[in-house]
Amino acid sequence: MLSKKYRFHSRGGVKYTYQKGKTVRKPQMSLVFNENTRGFTRVAVVVSKKVTKTAVGRNRIRRRVYEALRENFELLPKQKDYIFVVFKKEVATMSYSELVKLLGELVAESKV
Repeated sequence: MLSKKYRFHSRGGVKYTYQKGKTVRKPQMSLVFNENTRGFTRVAVVVSKKVTKTAVGRNRIRRRVYEALRENFELLPKQKDYIFVVFKKEVATMSYSELVKLLGELVAESKV
């Protein structure tokens, strides 16, 4: 799991990022990102009940994405807020390498 320092702690930060941030979309997932002044990167993963009804399924997807981000955290640009929003249930069953590739593509497009 990603360290608590690098995660959002309140809904205020998430709400601000949704309102002021820019969005990059892929069929399975989207990325909402915005600059911050904290000096470090913050990350959130959002999985809707539309993706899977059970909390177990949503938490499994969330944990997989957080773990992939933790192992590749140095690739994220510093001083930004990222919210990864999962749209499809297939994120739970895709291979780890495909998940890392998808996250990398979203982050690469956010740098543009």
